[in-house]
Amino acid sequence: MNVETCVLERYSEGARTIQPALCCPVDYDRELLKLLPEEIIGKDYGCGDPSRYVRQGDVVLDLGSGGGKICYMTAQLVGQGGRVIGVDMNDTMLALARKYQAKMAMKLGEDRVSFRKGYIQDLALDVEAMERYLATHPVTDHRGLVELKDWQAAQRTSQPLIAGSSIDLVISNCVLNLVNDADKRQLVEEIYRVLKPGGRIAISDIVCDEPVPEHLKTDARLWSGCIAGAFQEQALVEAFVEAGFIAVKLDQWSAEPWQVVEGIEFRSVTLTALKGYGKECLDRGHAVIYRGPYAEVRDEEGHIFPRGQRIAVCERSFRTITEGPYCEDFIGIAPAILTEPVPWCAPPNTVRPPSITKGGRQAVGCAVSAACC
Repeated sequence: MNVETCVLERYSEGARTIQPALCCPVDYDRELLKLLPEEIIGKDYGCGDPSRYVRQGDVVLDLGSGGGKICYMTAQLVGQGGRVIGVDMNDTMLALARKYQAKMAMKLGEDRVSFRKGYIQDLALDVEAMERYLATHPVTDHRGLVELKDWQAAQRTSQPLIAGSSIDLVISNCVLNLVNDADKRQLVEEIYRVLKPGGRIAISDIVCDEPVPEHLKTDARLWSGCIAGAFQEQALVEAFVEAGFIAVKLDQWSAEPWQVVEGIEFRSVTLTALKGYGKECLDRGHAVIYRGPYAEVRDEEGHIFPRGQRIAVCERSFRTITEGPYCEDFIGIAPAILTEPVPWCAPPNTVRPPSITKGGRQAVGCAVSAACC
């Protein structure tokens, strides 16, 4: 039995009967669970709680949404105007999630959750649409296979399951490890594609402290049990950095391993990161001050921020620092009057003279307010 088939069968069984071995103990918000049907709560399999990263008004994408537990929790947090999309490949899990969709819509006051069938490593392919196509165009020869591939390419372009730059927050709960190693790079690139500029991720998953040896990777039972396909902890971080994410952080880290197999520790982590606002550098007089406690820090683009110094940054970098996960560590100062934009990327340690930002606006703790400098 191959890995994909084993994963489908094991999680289909998990939708029919509770499988305790598929999940780690997680302390979910009890208030958010009150609205949920007991069947969904009991048949959820995860290792973290990415719902805690949701903001009001977000468009959230849940990868490997299973029975819908995290989606329905998240739907309470996005509020009116927000939306939650769950993507899963398992028909039995999708049926469980959709079973309660109408009842949950009544409890929420609107239907703000949808569930779509697709591969999390190929978020453009609408699998239900493909199945409808195959029902009338069965593949029986090479020509049929070529026509199917042409149809898939056209569908991904014209009607993608998840459009590019359409999502505020991508979350997942213990599913990245279920994807074949050969597809993991595409998986991370797809997450990057669907996020809006400034979009965030909160990925709860299982990582290991040492690489998983090949003889464990070929064990389909260990793969479907979230073990054999786990990212090595540093490799998880590097995969998202290589895809273009910034502010990549192991925000949650389980002190005790969930399982130890052949001396390798497997534990739950939650990775957060940000999709930046592009690459264009336009100088308009902005500055930031790194608060400390370190003597200096460096970002992904090589900018160096010594503690306590008013460092010149472009408008894009200013927005990234003051609106993203860096904001608690920096004081951002926008000039009282924005200068005309000039293409320029400040060399490391370029100090912004106070005369340029006097009387400007100060961004402290992620909120911008009027302040004198």
